[in-house]
Amino acid sequence: MALDAVEAIRQLQDRSSAKRRSAAKRLRKLGDPSAGPALLEALKDEVRDSRTWETQYQMTMALGTCGSPSDLSYLRDLVLQRETLHAVHTARGDAIVRLSYIEHSHTEAIRWCLNTGNETLAGGALQAVAMLRLVLDQETVTYVLDFIEARSPLDGIYFWPAVAAAGWTGQRVHDFLTACAAGPRSDVAEAATISLAGNYGTYRPL
Repeated sequence: MALDAVEAIRQLQDRSSAKRRSAAKRLRKLGDPSAGPALLEALKDEVRDSRTWETQYQMTMALGTCGSPSDLSYLRDLVLQRETLHAVHTARGDAIVRLSYIEHSHTEAIRWCLNTGNETLAGGALQAVAMLRLVLDQETVTYVLDFIEARSPLDGIYFWPAVAAAGWTGQRVHDFLTACAAGPRSDVAEAATISLAGNYGTYRPL
């Protein structure tokens, strides 16, 4: 384990939420799998205090890059049992897809997130799809686009699918991106225009 990771893991136990958050950010960037168990235990403590949602967000995002598929059951239980702020749900959706991708079960994970009815969780899942540049099968693409297009074009949930669709194929995808490029949201329109050219935008989650 790298020295940076060792120091960051130790800092996960700091009394200061800001320092714990800083440690999680470092581990998220490092993506060291050996930090996964420590992040999981730190997150279990952190979720007890709703005031530290920003730290919970970073710990969850870090777990997505450092954890293992064995952490999925805990994350799914959190989604179903514990209410929290939107940003934390975004991180949970992202982490669930990332960890599912390790064992090639991401298609089921994407559907699970969308089926919860939690749009913020779904947005996080689609964020991970875009960042991992996942090429989805046609059935899953249709499932995702049916979910998205049931919402108003003003909804921010269009953004990450517009980014991810750079790697998808088919007339339905082309029509979706064309509509997004002409739509009312400038961020979505920009992402869709880049995807129509066959390129991925250089976007990064917070």
